[in-house]
Amino acid sequence: MKRILRVIAFSAGALALAGCSPSLNEVAVDARSERAVAAAHLDPQAALAQLNAYRASKGLRPVQLDSSLDVMAQHQADAMAASGQLSHTVGGVFMTRLASDHIDAGEAGENLGAGYYSLDDAMAGWKGSAEHNANMLRPGFTRMGVAIAKNARTSYGVYWSMEFAGEPAPKAL
Repeated sequence: MKRILRVIAFSAGALALAGCSPSLNEVAVDARSERAVAAAHLDPQAALAQLNAYRASKGLRPVQLDSSLDVMAQHQADAMAASGQLSHTVGGVFMTRLASDHIDAGEAGENLGAGYYSLDDAMAGWKGSAEHNANMLRPGFTRMGVAIAKNARTSYGVYWSMEFAGEPAPKAL
């Protein structure tokens, strides 16, 4: 069971949120499912390389890994795995999470997914979603962070979060 949650993105303070998923019930864990969840892994450098190759194929500049966005992504993935929910708000409202993780950006966005057991599958899911694809190809994004979290006792097992940000917002004079 694979799912992606519609993207949220904001630019200069405007926030759009689309599609929330209901809470997921815990499921019985069989050995095969537990092994599949345990085997899922993420190499952030591989994610960066795959994203940047995709962006380059569309004539866009690369993004850089940002440790603050990695932390934000991990917080969100952990919150989803702990709750069994694929949700942009389970870890807190996006704007609040940006502030609490000290992310200064003129524009930012988030791609979430669940039930994918490999980076290739998660990326394919995001490319196949107009909203997620738009985030990956947004010219103003210059930084990204990515994380997964696992909980074999939930329907999805593996939860993905990819955070994006542009340059810091211009300061008012």
